[in-house]
Amino acid sequence: MSIRERLSGNEACAIAMKQINPDVVAAFPITPSTEIPQYFSTFVSNGAVDTEFVAVESEHSAMSACVGAEAAGSRAMTATSANGLSFMWEMIYIASSMRLPIVMSLVNRAVSGPLNIHNDHSDAMGVRDAGWIMLFSENNQEAYDNLIMAHRIAEHKDVLLPLMVCQDGFITSHSIENIELIEDDLVKKFVGTYKPEHYLLNAKEPIAMGPLDLQSYLFEHKKQQAQAMINAKKVILDVAKDFEKMTKRSYSFFEEYKLDDAEIAIVCMNSTAGTTKAVIDELRKNGVKAGLLKIRVFRPFPAEEIAKALSHVKAVAVLDKADSLNACGGALFSDVTSGMQVNKVNVPTVNYIYGIGGRDTKSSDIESVFSDLSKIAKTGDIGNPYRYLGLRG
Repeated sequence: MSIRERLSGNEACAIAMKQINPDVVAAFPITPSTEIPQYFSTFVSNGAVDTEFVAVESEHSAMSACVGAEAAGSRAMTATSANGLSFMWEMIYIASSMRLPIVMSLVNRAVSGPLNIHNDHSDAMGVRDAGWIMLFSENNQEAYDNLIMAHRIAEHKDVLLPLMVCQDGFITSHSIENIELIEDDLVKKFVGTYKPEHYLLNAKEPIAMGPLDLQSYLFEHKKQQAQAMINAKKVILDVAKDFEKMTKRSYSFFEEYKLDDAEIAIVCMNSTAGTTKAVIDELRKNGVKAGLLKIRVFRPFPAEEIAKALSHVKAVAVLDKADSLNACGGALFSDVTSGMQVNKVNVPTVNYIYGIGGRDTKSSDIESVFSDLSKIAKTGDIGNPYRYLGLRG
């Protein structure tokens, strides 16, 4: 049976890593992800794991060490946030192009500048096209569960892509919540042993990794990465089914909260979903048919499935916790509306940029979005689709 605990999101991720017991963890501290490798280092020092912990001099070096470890045939993990992820940028692309299933905890935080240590999604959105699978987590339970599933997804022979598990900095990472942990032996059995087919330290198959790749082959290799991301959709669902058998907790590409009969709906990711659910519950008491589609899997993006789930509503608002600064909305909005258009779903849709730099998003803010959607549903007039939520002035 499960183990009930009270943990922060960072603690939950560190315990997941302890249960996974990877071969290598390389990390450099950066707020608000610092606690994850800090907690994990205590497991190393007290002998709870036999992981090689590499305390490097920078985040670029952390990802470089993970790349080297995975290429050599080891299971590698790390954690970072914001500017740390930016410093990894070169190696983020190299990890995915070399098809190395590294798993990273990304504790979302605003990317400088100006300097801000609080939560938004600008770090994750900055690498959304880097070839990493991206899972988002509403609370510490989901951050923990996503990490337990991560290696099974990333290391699958039809995928072989790195994977990042995202959670909101401070909001989730440092907040203590009730959580159900899985027994160590069950996690070990579920995750399994990493047995790569090709790796540098295999004396029976001398190979090179990361060589020069010019006009003759790079195009084809990028297409292989794209196909692996497509393959990941089925693998993600298959792993979730096995996880549900073990825990009774169900996961898919997204969660539909009171969406089946909804007339108006919000699409969002991470902790904002919790506030939105509370608002929906209150609106439902007053007869407002409001619903939520909470994205869990952002890469690969489940465009067809999202379009189908939203096809019956009368108006949709997509909430982006990062601004693409492109004069036409945020990244999640672009993906959702593109997916709807391609799949011939025509629903009035507006975008709200919100929560930048840790700006609080209150219940009243979410209520105002649903109020706007009710008007759009009645008139069909979206006005300016590019909006801001909680902006002063």
